[in-house]
Amino acid sequence: MKTKVTSLARAIGLASLASGQVLAAGGYDEEVIVTASHLPVPIARSASSSTVITADQIHSRAPVLVSDLLRDVPGFAVSRNGALGSSTQVRVRGAEGNHLLVLIDGVEANDPSQGDEFNWATLSADSVERIEVLRGPQSALVGSDAVSGVINVITRGATAPMSADAYAEGGSFGTYQAGVGAGHRGEKTDLRVSAAVIDSEGSNISREGSEKEGYRNETYTLKGGWSATPDLRVGVTARRSDGRSDFDNTSYLTGLPEDADVYSNFRGDTARLFADYSMLDGLLQHRIEYAYTGWDNDNVEYGSISSSTSTTKDQYRYLGSVQWAAGTQQISMLLEREEEDFSQRGLAQPWGDPNQDRARNTDSAGIEYRGTFADALTLAASARHDDNSEFDGSDAWRLEAVYTIASTGTRLRAAWGTAVKNPTFSERFGYYTNFQGNPDLQPEESESREVGVEQSWQDGKLNASLTLFRADLTDEIDGFVFDPSTFNFTAANKNGDSRREGVEIAARAAISDTLSLAGSYTYIDSTAPDYAGNNVDELRRAPHIGSVTLAWQARPDLQLNLNAQYNGTQDDQYFPPYPEPSQIVKMDDYTLLNLNATWSLGDTVELYARGENLLDEDYEEVFGYGAPGIGGYLGMRYRLQ
Repeated sequence: MKTKVTSLARAIGLASLASGQVLAAGGYDEEVIVTASHLPVPIARSASSSTVITADQIHSRAPVLVSDLLRDVPGFAVSRNGALGSSTQVRVRGAEGNHLLVLIDGVEANDPSQGDEFNWATLSADSVERIEVLRGPQSALVGSDAVSGVINVITRGATAPMSADAYAEGGSFGTYQAGVGAGHRGEKTDLRVSAAVIDSEGSNISREGSEKEGYRNETYTLKGGWSATPDLRVGVTARRSDGRSDFDNTSYLTGLPEDADVYSNFRGDTARLFADYSMLDGLLQHRIEYAYTGWDNDNVEYGSISSSTSTTKDQYRYLGSVQWAAGTQQISMLLEREEEDFSQRGLAQPWGDPNQDRARNTDSAGIEYRGTFADALTLAASARHDDNSEFDGSDAWRLEAVYTIASTGTRLRAAWGTAVKNPTFSERFGYYTNFQGNPDLQPEESESREVGVEQSWQDGKLNASLTLFRADLTDEIDGFVFDPSTFNFTAANKNGDSRREGVEIAARAAISDTLSLAGSYTYIDSTAPDYAGNNVDELRRAPHIGSVTLAWQARPDLQLNLNAQYNGTQDDQYFPPYPEPSQIVKMDDYTLLNLNATWSLGDTVELYARGENLLDEDYEEVFGYGAPGIGGYLGMRYRLQ
């Protein structure tokens, strides 16, 4: 037992933490999830509700953006303002968009200038090999922003002595994309680099007019490492996204989007340097790392920059862990320093000058215990303290329990924890328009509970899971408080609790050696108190969402995937011209049908086709913003290794 456990610990090592390189050879052990703990942990030993989107799934779906894949994840709701590359929000279990922390190769990628949300328009699926999704509070591990979950997007590393790949695709709405990559893996070193571009004329998102909202994205990635000794490894990851998204302004006459010559330029950088050192046959491990995130955004109106923001985040971390009792018990300890800078530029207005520079720092310490007993019961506890320069110190904790009944293929799990979301720079210090910041805001705090059962039959050919969850959020920040005396908006903490509760169901069946079926359904009841003390439904939270995917290996060289996505009716808010008050509007449900086909022409070349919204559904994910109709795309891939 000891030899087996310590060998696993050594193979996984700290080098896998947040890098995605779970095995020394550069592949993946599907039973291990990197993000659910300070150290990689077998999925069966984690109580977190998790979904892993594998390389094969990404390959067969051929998505343009990562957000396209998240529509099939239980508990996830995606709201896009119309065309490809438009502003997109991803909500988990009825929470806010900035309650989800997004990592790229372990680097925190949320943009402080965008309300601490991640800019999903920047994240193409190029060179993405694996996506790990955790639902539920994770602040005990990673701090603020991880109220409803964490996504870790893991990019591709070199897996062969010499490798090269390329692809090109074209299709509807004047859209094309292309990319190239090359890698090398030696006895001690590995390196992969890639470059890709997406360009689209787009589609018209407004209800009137004909102007198309275009999109362009250039993405560059680098990933490599050097194993100086069997116990010491250093590595680097870096990714840049640089592009432009067109959008429409809101009409003062209708309160709805109207054609306009406006767009946003973006550039996002994430990078990480790390060194891992293993001692005592992997039972004692150390990691030091530096992570950097930078965002630059310019809004351009009729040829001139109207406003811009720039943010940077520098993180310095030490993580140490020790294992004992033949590797069945472990404790990990984290020390972290985070430094954030925010810069905003724009034209001075009667309601204030938006030009400002702000900063905040956070010193953190965390600890996690994880133990397995009788090879059936796993218990875990984690805690973290954050000392922020702008707020009182905050604490987060999480308790987990997993029990496996091997003889029946049953896994029972439960988790209970808290999370924290700090106010954003914009909420505290204002923005460009008539928004007055509130420097007295308090952090949002959440307490969550969930229980789940997973069942496997027929030697794993049929799997199903059921999860019940509830989260209570206190001091929720309302960013649209209107003052009729000044015509300004501001942000304020709400009185009372906001509640999110529901159920997630997922199932997967191998019907035959060539046919499989997977599906998920989520029911969410998400409410918040209004200023009259009544509980009201939160906006853009459909109570019912679900998806079904049928995968068929029609021939050894031909694979087909049919996917259906359902989004139920939901509320949104409409702001008609002054002096009419805002209105709650009911948005229709919709179903999207998509088809993917991949045809292999040998070991190195394959053709693929993708059809989207095959029913040509006329729908809106955000009130007033029309989504694209039916679309078709053809592409070719080349891979040599």
